[in-house]
Amino acid sequence: MAGAIYSEAQKSVARALTAARYEAGLKQADLAKAIGKHQSYISDIERGQRRVDILELYAIARALNVEPVDLYAQITSGLPQIVDV
Repeated sequence: MAGAIYSEAQKSVARALTAARYEAGLKQADLAKAIGKHQSYISDIERGQRRVDILELYAIARALNVEPVDLYAQITSGLPQIVDV
């Protein structure tokens, strides 16, 4: 189903964001607090229940103390060339 939040591409994004958080040594609650959100917000992203827009990705990258372009590259490296949106 096109645009499904449960697509393989979305799961890949969720795995990459989770890995980046672990690499930064942060708990979900720590990351959520750093971007002014509740822990359940991060949980929803990491379970593939919520998509992330570009501004959210920017805020998450800054909170993880990584360059947004580097986080984007990490995320997209696991994606196929064409994805359903």
